[in-house]
Amino acid sequence: MSKRSGQCLCGRVKVFVRGEPLRVGICHCSDCRKESGSAFTFYAVWPRPAFEWTGETAAFRGQNFCPSCGSRLFSADSEEAEIKLGVLSDPPVRLVPGYELWIKRREPWLKPIEGAEQYEEDRP
Repeated sequence: MSKRSGQCLCGRVKVFVRGEPLRVGICHCSDCRKESGSAFTFYAVWPRPAFEWTGETAAFRGQNFCPSCGSRLFSADSEEAEIKLGVLSDPPVRLVPGYELWIKRREPWLKPIEGAEQYEEDRP
């Protein structure tokens, strides 16, 4: 079983996932753009039991981040955990997005990911 780990910029919060994700995606919505400070967010979703973290986090609208350095890390509920893939320690992570959300907000200079499902807004 594969294991991946990562951490925030200052190293005070660490994340760990086991196994392969349920899905991998990119989101171009305005919240993800603002949260990431970029044109999109690249993330993967694992079953909640496959995810752990250490260290203190703060949260805003369900998104956990490091209160020391501000790194955006994950969101989790009882079923699933969504991890920002940029925090993983071994890039490239070799996880390819299977879908893109909110493509109506995608920058015109970004091409659709070949083979990925395209959604104008959220997944059904």
